[in-house]
Amino acid sequence: MASIVKEGELLQYKGRPLMRKENIIYYGSMSDPYIIMMQILDTKQEGDLKVATRVAVQLQQTSPNVSRKERIVKKSEKNSLWSAMDIASIWLTRALSNK
Repeated sequence: MASIVKEGELLQYKGRPLMRKENIIYYGSMSDPYIIMMQILDTKQEGDLKVATRVAVQLQQTSPNVSRKERIVKKSEKNSLWSAMDIASIWLTRALSNK
């Protein structure tokens, strides 16, 4: 089966970059004023796959002038990666439209 993402390209979801490092997924571009950080907190085994069962979602400011604590604009916890991606897309779209 052919790869959807070519070497050197970022995976995208709804036109925005999606990057993963271990159990943390970043959604959005660091050049924008906001990004989403999703942390997979729990998983369960479904056949050969690990499926996220608890995901923390945070809308964060990207400004380096803001303290770590003040960067978090909104946060929530969802019971699946699908639910987390859904709310992440909504939050990020709304935050970036208010530039």
